[in-house]
Amino acid sequence: MSEQSQHQPESNEGASTSAETVQNRIQQRKQAVLSFPYVKKLLKLAIYSKCQAERCDCMGWKKVDNALQNPTFNDPCRCEHVLEMHISHLHNKSEQDINKLLGMMVDVENMYTAMNREENEDTKKVYSYLFKLLRKCILTLDTPIVEGPLGQPPFEEPSIYKAVTNLVMYKFSHLAQQEWKTMHELAKIFLHCLNTWDFPPPSSHKQVVSHKEATVYKIAYTRWLVFCHVPVFCDSLRHYDTTVVFGKTLLRAVFKYVKKQIMDQFHQERDRMPLERRVMLLTNFPPFLNQLDEEIYSPSSPIWDPDFKQPPSIHLQSLLDSTKAAKRLGTPVKKGEFEKVNVPPNEKDGYTTITLSAGSKIRELDTPVREVKRRRLAQEEQFEDLSGETIAEIIATINDPKYMTGPDMVFSENAPPRDKEPKLEEKQGIIQLHVVGNSLTEPVTKQTMLWLIGLRKVFSLQLPRMPKEYITQLLFDPKHRTLALIRNNVPIGGICFRAFPTQGFTEIVFLAMTSSEQVKGYGTHLMNHLKDYHIRKNILHFLTFADKFAIEYFEKQGFSKDIRISRGVYQGYIKDYEGATLMHCELNPRIIYTEFTSVVRRQKEIVKQLIYQQQRQLSKVHPGLTFFKEGVNTIPIESIPGIQETGWRPAPRTTRGGQLEESQDIDVLAGMLKTVIAAVKSHEDSWPFREPVDKNDAPDYYDHIKYPMDLRKMSERLKARYYSTRRLFIADMMRIFTNCKQYNAPETEYFQCAVNLQQYFQTKMKEIGLWDK
Repeated sequence: MSEQSQHQPESNEGASTSAETVQNRIQQRKQAVLSFPYVKKLLKLAIYSKCQAERCDCMGWKKVDNALQNPTFNDPCRCEHVLEMHISHLHNKSEQDINKLLGMMVDVENMYTAMNREENEDTKKVYSYLFKLLRKCILTLDTPIVEGPLGQPPFEEPSIYKAVTNLVMYKFSHLAQQEWKTMHELAKIFLHCLNTWDFPPPSSHKQVVSHKEATVYKIAYTRWLVFCHVPVFCDSLRHYDTTVVFGKTLLRAVFKYVKKQIMDQFHQERDRMPLERRVMLLTNFPPFLNQLDEEIYSPSSPIWDPDFKQPPSIHLQSLLDSTKAAKRLGTPVKKGEFEKVNVPPNEKDGYTTITLSAGSKIRELDTPVREVKRRRLAQEEQFEDLSGETIAEIIATINDPKYMTGPDMVFSENAPPRDKEPKLEEKQGIIQLHVVGNSLTEPVTKQTMLWLIGLRKVFSLQLPRMPKEYITQLLFDPKHRTLALIRNNVPIGGICFRAFPTQGFTEIVFLAMTSSEQVKGYGTHLMNHLKDYHIRKNILHFLTFADKFAIEYFEKQGFSKDIRISRGVYQGYIKDYEGATLMHCELNPRIIYTEFTSVVRRQKEIVKQLIYQQQRQLSKVHPGLTFFKEGVNTIPIESIPGIQETGWRPAPRTTRGGQLEESQDIDVLAGMLKTVIAAVKSHEDSWPFREPVDKNDAPDYYDHIKYPMDLRKMSERLKARYYSTRRLFIADMMRIFTNCKQYNAPETEYFQCAVNLQQYFQTKMKEIGLWDK
């Protein structure tokens, strides 16, 4: 601390040269002290150790003769006791404890120097407090712990680290892989800067204007000094990363200051940066900081939502999966690559959250680990796959031109899909689809210009309320593109759109077909091609303003009036039209939209044929009953042909010992069940199930177990005569065991108790004849 100076990260190195120099000097000094012989270590500590003589208040050995160069244990102190009395309590301490005290001694000396050199009163008070704390801990042989009104980290949720991570997912998850990795890298740089930058003292911070803001910042600044800044140089104190323990309040207070400082530093060092690094920091970093600026000071930004969830894009998920696979195979993952965090099953949506490394070494926090029960997830239901022969038979059946089954024989559903003819024409080369647009930087072919002129005519005729000048302006604007439907080299329709890759959506501006080609499926075919085109570009959202005549068309194409992206994403980007309705469509990247209708219809036919085959197997006509003609008055119900296939089962019968099952008297049944539950309760493995599960022991138990049951509740039900049949009693008892096995892992004691008690329960039920053979 005595040699501390402003430490700012090198743009090329990502670390502060001056800060590293100071830290290295301090560590070198500590290593030199720790390498002293044992006797010399004790002599050093005597200066800071209390005299052990009775009724002596001396807080450290002080030489009587200033000329004394090499003190010994027998040299007197100003308190009139020898040096030995100041270190007698240290003889039984381990070398590790002695070294710990020596480290604190070096930190005390550094804090003293820093305190005397510091000019700012706010900072000087903090240094003074920490100096006294460390000094006291050497005297009392305690670990220094900061206590009092400052509280303990973390101070805010969500943290700066989490908010910046959310920003990357919220604003940039739609980008292509390389662009997203650039944003990921910029986020790491920003987090690292916050973790290593010096913040201005409250008295000199120009960004704080009101008295309330000044008070809040003063508290945050003090916390930052104590828990984040000073521990970097005084490692006797526990260190926390700024971005992990602070949140919105501190970031809002220092962001504009840090933003300017960072960019000034980068510009100063631009000539020393490699070209690629220079482009990233001086070209890409400012827009990233502007996006962050907007979200930090927005009153409703989702990045500060503690429950923020954002599904990753396809390329991002592939990176996550590849990293997970690398870890599983033991392949080392480079620092800064993506990591996948498993979301617990109780969290909604099961989305994946990306973690960003701040780029600096983070010390492990000594947070206590509480052992909790591990739940065992139920296996997903398994379905038997169809054999290849069955599939081949069904395909052959539905490919038969004479194929009709079930309701189709009366009400045919075999009308061709709307885009069947356009797809056939495209396959035959009758129509083509081209994405065309104007350019101010590259030559535009004559053919493209002719198509654009033809499209202007189509849009002008079909959209009479839209000014021709406006249509021309947007159609020939280099930022707009048009998907054109061409037949005989003449445009017969198209969709004009503008993509906003940084925002993750595209605005559909115009859509029209010539009047003679409408209601032929061309509009659907155009929209499907546009969707596939944007999925390839990794843009998964469409927005458009539709008038009252176009709403029905857009709804058929998957658009909705329910806008599922944040207003902040598109506000100020898209053009607003009076009297029109904003509509939104979210694309599914797993669907090929130009093949969607044919695939779905094919699947539907296969399912219908499977159902028809199953019905034919189950449908069986049995011959009529002839018993009564032969003079028989009654027959057992189970002898009726086909009755068993309907699910009918015989009435309850007597069990062993002549006792009744379901039909017996409820009081008799209750008496029998009472003996069973008493025996179960007395079993040595019943202790986990006698009372309801305590939420304090398993906080998430009732999130996963929707129908809890325990032996106390069963006893209450038995007393209230709830168990009118033995099956109700068995169901509740088995629920206890099922719940336990579902929540706990097989190797746990709880799981084994459930297995043992279930076997015992079944044995007792069999003994009194209430268990099926």
